[in-house]
Amino acid sequence: MAAELVEAKNMVMSFRVSDLQMLLGYVGRSKSGLKHELVTRALQLVQFDCSPEVFKKIKELYETRYAKKSSESGQPQQQQPHRPPETLSIHSSYDRGSTVARTSISTTNIDYPAIYGKYLNGLGRLPPKVVKPEVRLVKLPFYNILDELLKPTELVPQNNEKLQESPCIFALTSRQVDLIRNSRELQPGVKSVQVVLRICYTDTSSPQEDQYPPNIAVKVNHSYCSVPGYYPSNKPGVEPKRPCRPINLTHLLYLSGATNRITVTWGNYGKSYSVGLYLVRQLTSAELLQKLKTIGVKHPELCKTLVKEKLRLDPDSEIATTGVRVSLICPLVKMRLSVPCRAETCAHLQCFDAVFYLQMNEKKPTWMCPVCDKPAPYDQLIIDGLLSKILTECEDADEIEYMADGSWCPIRAEKERSCSPQCPILVLGSSDVNGLLPTPNSNGENGKVTADVVDLTLDSSSSEEEEEEDEEEDDDDDGPQPKRRCSYEKDLVSAC
Repeated sequence: MAAELVEAKNMVMSFRVSDLQMLLGYVGRSKSGLKHELVTRALQLVQFDCSPEVFKKIKELYETRYAKKSSESGQPQQQQPHRPPETLSIHSSYDRGSTVARTSISTTNIDYPAIYGKYLNGLGRLPPKVVKPEVRLVKLPFYNILDELLKPTELVPQNNEKLQESPCIFALTSRQVDLIRNSRELQPGVKSVQVVLRICYTDTSSPQEDQYPPNIAVKVNHSYCSVPGYYPSNKPGVEPKRPCRPINLTHLLYLSGATNRITVTWGNYGKSYSVGLYLVRQLTSAELLQKLKTIGVKHPELCKTLVKEKLRLDPDSEIATTGVRVSLICPLVKMRLSVPCRAETCAHLQCFDAVFYLQMNEKKPTWMCPVCDKPAPYDQLIIDGLLSKILTECEDADEIEYMADGSWCPIRAEKERSCSPQCPILVLGSSDVNGLLPTPNSNGENGKVTADVVDLTLDSSSSEEEEEEDEEEDDDDDGPQPKRRCSYEKDLVSAC
């Protein structure tokens, strides 16, 4: 069966456009498109749906073609020898505007430029290629690209249905298989070298971020691959968001010479999407931190020059800045900085901790500066060499101040002044109509009318007893007796 499959592929590769159209029309497939698109469909037909009837039709077209060629040349018909079975390595990539994959087959003995030059539209050379702008995906810091298995290519609907399917076939080389098998494990069952699928909008104006189409499903060979789900939303009326990341397909692939089939199911709701397939090495936050320490440290003198530039008097401004304060506490975790960094595009001198920043983006990549809330991608991060030096020299302060000449001084928190506790004073009444407190005078001099005071330290029972004693004294004596007064000063009462 394998020999027949290879033989059928070889015969299909020698077909002209008319032969390919007849074969595809025989099985009810689309006959439109360029020759390489027709070849791709025919090869997919042979690879996945080659029945005895289809094989018979391929052989019939092949023999008819060579019989016609022999009759035109006036030579007797001879049996054309078939190519010997060869090991095929199939790598596929989509062609923009095509609904199916473009498959290139590489062998050690087949010269494909010669084949295409001999049979493509009867011409002896390849047609000029139309250069179209390509979709580019943004570079992901945690993924180091080793090989591009499939360039970003548009998903084109085949009909008017809302749910579409786009297939792709490819095979890994022995080198790629070895890279996967010999790579370390990030966690049980997850290798650091992976085959990932990335999907984005079809937009050639700028590098695109990963974006999933609606109703996405990815089938690898005979199993469906898990796709990141939605983040739950706690706010009413706000739709949940889905983290769009590269989809790891490695655990479902055939790590051998066999071909792999990937089918992307997606919802066709007006927006255009493109897919790409890559062999990558996934990195950790610790590896990115080490890389940043190696190539991303800015020299202290350069940082000092930047400080002077920030504090330089603007000719158009009448206010001169004599200094600027910088905190030594990370705004992310409220802890002292260990590796101070910021984006080179940031306008501030304040830094955040690179360790926590990378760990945060490893779990949920946003790459936004926590100080100014502007983009701070990994390739724009720098480690402030001057602030790193200050952190080692200044261990007893949480804030410093840069001066206009580039020097700095620590800002230490002032100690609270110790003072003896004092009882708050509560004013209950005053004879001053203007609300001013009179000078305390126990003798009531200067003709001022003194106000009665109440001792809040006495409870209600003691005050009642005192009033009863006063009434008894009034009854016993003939004349009125003065009321008892407390020992506190007039107009003032203690609230202690």
